[in-house]
Amino acid sequence: MTRVVVEVEVRPSEDKDKVLQAMLNFFDFERISEEKVGIYLVIIGESSTLRSLIRFHRALREEKILDSARKYLYKGINGNSISFMLNKQAAAVRRISFVDSENESPLGPIKVRIEYKDPQTVIDWLTPKTAKGVPLWENPIPQE
Repeated sequence: MTRVVVEVEVRPSEDKDKVLQAMLNFFDFERISEEKVGIYLVIIGESSTLRSLIRFHRALREEKILDSARKYLYKGINGNSISFMLNKQAAAVRRISFVDSENESPLGPIKVRIEYKDPQTVIDWLTPKTAKGVPLWENPIPQE
C-alpha cells in the first residue's frame, strides 16, 4: 500500500493559508485535514499515490540537490517507509532545505512520511545517483 503523509504545525504568528501553500509548493494531496494538537493547529495532507511527489521530484532537479537529498532520504528509511523533514520557511519560498531536527526550523518543520513496499525504488526515482551533479539515469515513477 502506498501512502504519503505530510504534516505541518501552524504557529500562532503564522498565516494558515501561507503554511498550507508551503506544503503545496512541493506536494499534491487527495485529502487535507486539520487537527488541534496542544496549542497548535496541524495541517495534514494525505495521498495514496506517489504522483503526489511529482512537484518534489521536479524541484530536486531544479535546485540540483540530488546527492544531498539522496543521503537524507536514505537516513530516513525505516522498514517500508521514508521519513524526512523540510524547513517550512524555505518551502514557503519554493526552496528545499532538509533539516535534521525540529529545532533547525524555528517555526517547526514540514514532516514527510512516504510508505511504499520498496523504499529503495522511491529513492532511486526521486534522487538517482549522479556524476558531477547530472543524473546517471531517470527511472519512471514506481508502480503502485
